[in-house]
Amino acid sequence: MTIKLHCFGESGNAYKAALALDLSGLDWEPVFVDFFNGETRTTEYRTEINPMGEAPVMVDGDLKITQSGAIQQYVTDRTGKHGGAGDAKYEVLRWVLWDNHKLSSMAGMTRFLMNFLPEEKRPTEVIPFLQGRLKTAYQVLDGHLKGRDWIVGDGPTNADFSCCGYLFYPEPFGFDRADWPEIDRWLSNVQALDGWKHPYDLMPGNPSDRA
Repeated sequence: MTIKLHCFGESGNAYKAALALDLSGLDWEPVFVDFFNGETRTTEYRTEINPMGEAPVMVDGDLKITQSGAIQQYVTDRTGKHGGAGDAKYEVLRWVLWDNHKLSSMAGMTRFLMNFLPEEKRPTEVIPFLQGRLKTAYQVLDGHLKGRDWIVGDGPTNADFSCCGYLFYPEPFGFDRADWPEIDRWLSNVQALDGWKHPYDLMPGNPSDRA
């Protein structure tokens, strides 16, 4: 049975799950979530898909899982891939949790405010604060990657798929790969993986659709 992932291309969190699915070799297909026209706020979505009103949502037969980290772990449990060997699985989890709290949460909000919220509604005083938090996260990740090809161990794991979630997007939010040489090198490693795709190529939904 084909796994379905409710997702949309602009979502870095959905990308984390889609990338894990795609690089695992599992049979899956995206189901477009029309986030920008309010689908996740509808009673139908919250009743039938996700009461949290979020994407991504993975459906595999009768099993439904929300939150990108949980979906990544399910993929690992099914395939034995990308979870970290032995006790390294805890280091992978540590970085997934760090990303969700320190990197992706700040990047996702900053990118949304700067690119997808009407200019007259942007809380401009908040954006520099968020970018300051992001800079600290970039420093942590860039420093950790010095001398390493991957965040944990000798190959790609869910830690990499999680932390790269927002860093391939072209919209400005306070990240320039040229400013962070170790992150830039690591992202090139991710891009070189067999089967890697940009989020706008991996999932339906693109800002150009609404231009």
